[in-house]
Amino acid sequence: MSTQKTIDEKTLENLLYLSRLSPDATDLATLKKQVDDIVGYFEILSKFDDSQNPYDAYPSTQADKLRDDAVVEGLDIPDVKKVSENFMDGYFQVPKVLGEGA
Repeated sequence: MSTQKTIDEKTLENLLYLSRLSPDATDLATLKKQVDDIVGYFEILSKFDDSQNPYDAYPSTQADKLRDDAVVEGLDIPDVKKVSENFMDGYFQVPKVLGEGA
């Protein structure tokens, strides 16, 4: 990363202000090197910029490819009762999932 750009002192002061860091409590040389490294990483990433189609990374859904919203017949109650022995008054009895405090 020897060819990377560095930030100037005014930009560093603005970053300190926006991040609510005080120059007295921060080692400015270390902070400047870290910010310069971050800027360098963005320069590396910009080499791989594919601005031909910025939406390639996001899946698209077209309304005509979705399934039809068709109402279908549900199960009859006698068929539902065959699924479990613990069916009464239109409900299934199931074991407690939560503990005593629920």
